[in-house]
Amino acid sequence: MFWKSILGQRKRRPERRFRTAPDERIYAIGDVHGRADLLEDVLEAVDSDIRHHPDRRCLTVLLGDYIDRGPDSQGVIEMLAGRMQSRPTVCLMGNHELMLLRFLQDPELWDAWSASGGIPTVISYGIRPPQRPTSEQKLELARALGSALPQRHYTFLVNLPFVYESGDILFVHAGLKPGVPIERQQPEDMTWIREEFLAYRGHFGRFIVHGHTPVEEPDIRANRINIDTGAYATGRLSCVILENEKLTLL
Repeated sequence: MFWKSILGQRKRRPERRFRTAPDERIYAIGDVHGRADLLEDVLEAVDSDIRHHPDRRCLTVLLGDYIDRGPDSQGVIEMLAGRMQSRPTVCLMGNHELMLLRFLQDPELWDAWSASGGIPTVISYGIRPPQRPTSEQKLELARALGSALPQRHYTFLVNLPFVYESGDILFVHAGLKPGVPIERQQPEDMTWIREEFLAYRGHFGRFIVHGHTPVEEPDIRANRINIDTGAYATGRLSCVILENEKLTLL
C-alpha cells in the first residue's frame, strides 16, 4: 500500500504512485515558527530513527517558516544552520524568511512583517522595536537587525532554495500555481499561494509535500500532503517519513 494508516478514516489512496529517489529516506518537517523546543524534540526523534537505517541515505527536509510568531526564532536558525553542517539537511525558503530579508532591504515593510508575527523574531535577536515606529525608526530597526544577525544566520537565510525534488516528489513551502511548469514557478507563488493550489485536484507532475496553511493534522490528498500543524499555537510540529512508495508519520 502506498499510504500507511496514519490518519485512520482520513487515509486516501492516490490516483497514481510516487516514489522517492532510490535508497533515499526523507524526513519532512512542517512550519516551525520560532518553536526551538519542538524542533529540538523532533530532530532528536529523527536522529534516533536514522540510526536504525544505516543502509539508507537519510535526509531531513524542512519546509520553511522557521521564524516569527513563536518565542525563539534565533534559536531555530542557529539549530538549523548547525545541523546543515553535521547531517544531510535541506531547508527551504518560506514566506516569513522572505519577509525578513525584504525588510532588511526596505524598512517600510515593517508594518506588514510585524503584523505577520515578526516582532518576536526581532526580540529574539535582542532588539526591542517601538510600538509605532516612524520611518526613521524603521530604518534604524532594519540596521539594528542586520547588525544583530550572525553572519551564518544571514548566509543561511539568503541561500534557502525554494524547492527540493526526490524521485517523483517535490517539497515546497506553500505550493505551486496550477498549470505552470515547475521550472517556471515564481517565488511568490511557491511561498505564498493558498486557495488556487489547495483547491486544485489535478496532478502537478510531482506529488507535493508542503506547509504554509495550518491544519489540525497532516492533510493527505491524492496530489499533495500538507504537514503544517500550526506548531507555534498547537505545540504540534509534524514530521513525515517518505521512502520509496511509503509515507508514514514519525
